[in-house]
Amino acid sequence: MAIRKRLPILPLKDMVIFPYMIYPLLIGRQISVDALQEAMVIDRQVFLCSQKRPNIEDPKPSDLNRIGVVARVLQLMKLPNGAIKILVEGLIRAKAIRVYAKGGFYKSETRVIQYRQIKSSLENEALLRNIITQFHDYVRLNRRLPEEILTTLGSIDDPQRLADTISAHIIHRPDVKQKILEAKDLKGQLLELSLLLSSEIEILKLEQKIDGSVKDHFSKSQREFYLQQQLKVIKEELGEGEESVEDLELEKKLKKASLSKEARAKADSELGKLKKMHPFSAEAAVVRNYLDWIANLPWQQKTNDRANIKKVKSILDGDHYGLEKAKKRIFEHLAVIRLAKKVKGPILCFVGPPGVGKTSLGRSIATALGRKFVRMSLGGVRDEAEIRGHRRTYIGSIPGRIIQSLRKAGSSNPVFLLDEIDKLSHDFHGDPAAALLEVLDPEQNYTFVDHFLEVEYDLSNILFIPTANTLSGIPPALVDRMEIIRLPGYLEFEKVNIARRYLIPKLQPEHGLVKIKIEFSEKALLHIIRNYTREAGVRELERKLKAVFRRMAEEVVLDGRKKEFVADVRAIENFLGVPDYLEPDDYSKPVVGVAIGLAWTQFGGEVLPVEVAVMKGKEKLSMTGKLGKVMQESAQAALSFIRENAKDFKIKKDFFSRSEIHIHIPEGAVDKDGPSAGITMATAIISALSGKPVRPRLAMTGEITLRGDVLPVGGLNEKILAAKRSKIRYIIIPAKNQKDLKELAPELKKGLNIILVNNYKEVYERAFE
Repeated sequence: MAIRKRLPILPLKDMVIFPYMIYPLLIGRQISVDALQEAMVIDRQVFLCSQKRPNIEDPKPSDLNRIGVVARVLQLMKLPNGAIKILVEGLIRAKAIRVYAKGGFYKSETRVIQYRQIKSSLENEALLRNIITQFHDYVRLNRRLPEEILTTLGSIDDPQRLADTISAHIIHRPDVKQKILEAKDLKGQLLELSLLLSSEIEILKLEQKIDGSVKDHFSKSQREFYLQQQLKVIKEELGEGEESVEDLELEKKLKKASLSKEARAKADSELGKLKKMHPFSAEAAVVRNYLDWIANLPWQQKTNDRANIKKVKSILDGDHYGLEKAKKRIFEHLAVIRLAKKVKGPILCFVGPPGVGKTSLGRSIATALGRKFVRMSLGGVRDEAEIRGHRRTYIGSIPGRIIQSLRKAGSSNPVFLLDEIDKLSHDFHGDPAAALLEVLDPEQNYTFVDHFLEVEYDLSNILFIPTANTLSGIPPALVDRMEIIRLPGYLEFEKVNIARRYLIPKLQPEHGLVKIKIEFSEKALLHIIRNYTREAGVRELERKLKAVFRRMAEEVVLDGRKKEFVADVRAIENFLGVPDYLEPDDYSKPVVGVAIGLAWTQFGGEVLPVEVAVMKGKEKLSMTGKLGKVMQESAQAALSFIRENAKDFKIKKDFFSRSEIHIHIPEGAVDKDGPSAGITMATAIISALSGKPVRPRLAMTGEITLRGDVLPVGGLNEKILAAKRSKIRYIIIPAKNQKDLKELAPELKKGLNIILVNNYKEVYERAFE
């Protein structure tokens, strides 16, 4: 916070304020009221300095100590008697270079005082430790100081802040504390403190000795009467005679809240502490904030699930096209709820490329079930405290984002979407993925403990839905706790249906074109999908349709008579300009040394041409195209297999001793890795060495071993989708992937000849027919 040079002055009669501390002040003198009014209008900053003589009601500049503290007004309360009660926070030491009158109050030109850090040495370390030990003894002997101060002290690492905190809590005359405030440097302040604490400890020990002797002469009833009267006077002096309205409201709210047994006991304990504290103290603010969180959490509040499965089905079908597997799992969960009543919430993890509807499906599930919806983005989260919360010993601590979200939702059984769980990170603050292990385990999450709450909270009623683009970034232990539901990319006909049923009806009113008749031909939609987008989902398709609607809106504004649009291919190109992507190569022309592979990325499937060139040389294999280590090893394995079985492929056995082989996979700037291109690279190498072209419109995927076995691969749905987009007719896949074929949509396999193989010799026979 920037410190202003010219600040209004609040003169203090009999107290000295230190930086970092929060104090309540009672403002009655007009000189102080006027100064406070100016501070509240500008930025709430004031200069607090003590008077040299506290009995002076109307001080002059010469009556003020020049060294004080720049402070910020946190709270202001006007009292019925005309006085003002404020809460101020000391920010930094400062010196009043010049004091001058303005209106009815004083202002000062201030200069900030910043002490240099003391050098790290054995002497200074011993001095700091000695002061901390002395202060512990001082607090133990002085009953007027709460022991919670020592807890606060333990969390302070900065020597300057430590010195000021101790100085503020020593009970002594203002002139003595002013001397500490005016110390020339930090070491000087620490030495003054040490001497003062040593003196005070001796005095307190003597007081205790005298007090013990005197108390022996009091009868029990006399002592009780004396203490009660003393406590009454102290409370009246501190303004603690009655509980504040805010605390009474908080107590009522806690009584009404449906807390767990453990939470109720904790709340009662903290409420008892709050009643004994000064209402404006920093400790009271911390406890009040904690109780507010306890009172406002939905401990027992739930929404009733919609029991009509047909109604749920109509809502999900109305919001999303396809995604039958995910919908079926929700229907199964509802059926179990109807029969078993008490069911632990399943952990359904939606995995798929961007834009396929993972997040929106989670929102639709909440609507269909009649539950509240909560979304928490995990992308880039690296601190465990984001999940488990911060401990209350830290200043400004709050619960973790799970508890925060539940308070916002007002329900203990929402649909909770953990978006982008594969983008979690970690650093020295801890691993958030480890914290999620408990959250996403139905056998443990009913006793989840947030560090801030310090009591158990039941998360078992929540329907958690994590989403991810790929499982590779998620720790195996976390994957084990989730039920994986894959959402594949959409086929062209599905994208056309989504555009017609969902996107166009949504975008037309958004662009103010409700009264305009708009027709998109199927060819136009296919033209956008094929030539302006290249994605597994429909996010880019929606952006392109928005661009079309914006152009239509522009024409309607320019030509008021426009009442109808027919969006054909020509109109689309007029609206969107030159296509972003060329028509994909149909690979109908055979080329020697080129084989077509299929790759899977977190953004969907891709066609992967593998090019091989053979040149005169000696036993050298070059690979370009930013190939990863696994892919390079696949190329080495493919080459070794070919050398071992050269005779079967009608290649001379010593070909490698006279050749240099170069494998290149476009595009060169894109990273590529994985083992599934093994049979593709082997085929391209054999084609280049034998001079035989590979069968046209043939693509393949599969890992090769040194014995020629073809191992299964993943991402089959996305790979076949990419092949279909590129007009491939024949696809070779491992026979061990046959089980995956059964799960593919019939529309996806239509028009394709899928060939299952167990070893590379079967690939060779089909690739070079």
